[in-house]
Amino acid sequence: MTDGKRRRGLMAASALLGGVLVLSACSGGDDKSSGDGGNDDTSQAQVDEAAAKKTSEAQIKITPKDGSTNASINNAAAVTVTKGTLTEVKMTTADGTAVAGEISADKKSWKPTAQLERATTYKLSVTAEDSEGRAAHENASFTTVSPANSFIGTFTPDDGTTVGVGMPVSINFDKAITNKAAVQKGITVSTTSGQEVACHWFNANRMDCRPENYWQEGSTVTLKLALDGVEGAEGVYGVQQKTVTFKIGRNQVSYVDAKTKQMKVTQDGKTVRTIPISAGSPENKTYEGQMVISEKFKETRMNGATVGFTDDDGEGEYDIKDVPHAMRLSTSGTFIHGNYWGAKSIFGSANTSHGCVGLQDVKGANDPNTPGAWFYDNSIVGDVVVVQNTGDKTIAPDNGLNGWNMSWEQWKAGSAV
Repeated sequence: MTDGKRRRGLMAASALLGGVLVLSACSGGDDKSSGDGGNDDTSQAQVDEAAAKKTSEAQIKITPKDGSTNASINNAAAVTVTKGTLTEVKMTTADGTAVAGEISADKKSWKPTAQLERATTYKLSVTAEDSEGRAAHENASFTTVSPANSFIGTFTPDDGTTVGVGMPVSINFDKAITNKAAVQKGITVSTTSGQEVACHWFNANRMDCRPENYWQEGSTVTLKLALDGVEGAEGVYGVQQKTVTFKIGRNQVSYVDAKTKQMKVTQDGKTVRTIPISAGSPENKTYEGQMVISEKFKETRMNGATVGFTDDDGEGEYDIKDVPHAMRLSTSGTFIHGNYWGAKSIFGSANTSHGCVGLQDVKGANDPNTPGAWFYDNSIVGDVVVVQNTGDKTIAPDNGLNGWNMSWEQWKAGSAV
């Protein structure tokens, strides 16, 4: 065979082999039962199954949702897990400051152990495991409600205190409340005496609560604030969630008679002492009415300029820096207090003050035997002082803690619910 014939024969054989190879490859790709094709599908299924087995079944839930704003400072932060248990929860502020929290005994939930701060961004990083020990992870961040978008009520009396029978629950809000009904529904006041308690709005920022008559001595009063998330005004939400209890002490009511210039101190309806007094002068009469002691000061400064008593030079008509045994009866400056600068002869015989009720006392407030000291030592915040026969008008119910000067019908008419 010549070289030319040999090359043509080799090329034909090569083409034939190539065709066989191509046919084998094509038929192998189309044949579902072929070994190669079957192995490819089986391998993918195994991969998918293996991946599924590696995925944790634990379902983590973080509240509030990631990216939330205006979140509660009380109830917002919470973590729960189903089909697993929590192994680690980290909560920090945006600058990395850690927030203390606690995983429940069953490891199904977590919450902070302290109240959150307003206008603060928090980050949560959570890890949980399912029954097979497979880990699941979740992260979220949220921002709590800002002071501009929230309101707080400052209340009196304080938790755990013992007060007199005239002490109302008084709440002053730092924002004007337009949705009074919603806010009032979030506040409950109850007493172990069973007395009905009603609340009265004096204005958009103040609500007081009291029974029809003075609290029963020895009873316990409970104030519950459930204001978290309550919209008090458009875009302004409550943040408080708190329970306060205080006790009512003995029933002490004192009666000041500006005409006889005597004060009769009663406990449980019985007179325990009669004290000579000096009330407001004819030019500066003392308010009449039922007044509640709201503050006590062993010594305090009294300057006439602060309550409108000034001389021709604009200076206070009086400025006494060490008034002894002073107890506030009104916001506007009415006190019952010791008086060391007046002659002893005025007590019980002349009304000489600028509107306060004075009791004989000594400079320095260090003699426990004076009438001023005795009354101070035997009085508590919440005791009632009833002032009579001064010839002046009855004190305004919102001038101090003096809502007792409204009838029960008037009082209840000021409720928003």
